[in-house]
Amino acid sequence: MNITIISGLSGSGKSIALQVLEDLGYYCIDNLPAVLLPQFADELKGRSHQSMTHAAVSIDSRNRSFLASLPQTLENLGKHGLDFQIIFLEADEPILLKRFSETRRKHPLTDDSTPLVDGIRLEKKLLAPLSESAAIRIDTTYTTPRELRSLVRDFTSGADAVGPSLLFESFGYKHGTPLDADFVFDVRCLPNPYWETELRPLTGLDEPVKEYLANNGLVKKMIDHIAQFIDEWLPQFEVENRSYITVAIGCTGGQHRSVYITQCLNDYFSARRVNVQMRHRELPESKSLPAAPLTLRRSS
Repeated sequence: MNITIISGLSGSGKSIALQVLEDLGYYCIDNLPAVLLPQFADELKGRSHQSMTHAAVSIDSRNRSFLASLPQTLENLGKHGLDFQIIFLEADEPILLKRFSETRRKHPLTDDSTPLVDGIRLEKKLLAPLSESAAIRIDTTYTTPRELRSLVRDFTSGADAVGPSLLFESFGYKHGTPLDADFVFDVRCLPNPYWETELRPLTGLDEPVKEYLANNGLVKKMIDHIAQFIDEWLPQFEVENRSYITVAIGCTGGQHRSVYITQCLNDYFSARRVNVQMRHRELPESKSLPAAPLTLRRSS
């Protein structure tokens, strides 16, 4: 039996994440008072012989009265012999402001004397312990509901896999750095296909761009060094029982260099370990096609 805790900022997609788990057969409770988690755990243990093996609860700023004691509550949960993992959702402040403005929903921490922006900032502080303890943090700033559902499904399906799950994500710096990245590699120093007129409208998934970058020694060297870094340090994260590692590759617009390098790294690690995932943040979902396999050099 294990419990998945869904938390995060209001407007970041927590309801969608909880719905995904419910569709996967989890027993789900929205806005369970955090102080009741140990009692809920006892009840689950009593039913462990039945078909219920996975449960999920949503804990957010609506739990404000119980958040101060949450670290102790989570510690007690472990003492009850149940495993738990936290999925924390977040998004950039301007995006959250826009979402609340468009939906005309009321933020749980706003009132006549607290404007929306102050409510969002207060919520970040209150939920910091959950964010810091999360097994995975998902930045939904540029994520569609469909992509979020896929990310949650991928994470839960890989939770029982041996070793941490690897997510490679391409992005464009002009759109902001992903909030959920554990490692960020800047590849803007590499030759940019954007300045080639015939390559500008294409992406790193198109053959002319792949050929342009594959034939450049600096690009090959960058890919090789990133792969070596991950190969060297990933075992240390396995020792620390990290379940999810996000590696973000960024170029200027997130269309050419970062996409190509992300695809190459995904191909390399997919051939060597299970539970490797990939996402191109700035590209339409329909363009997420596999890149040609790449042979990486290894230093002796």
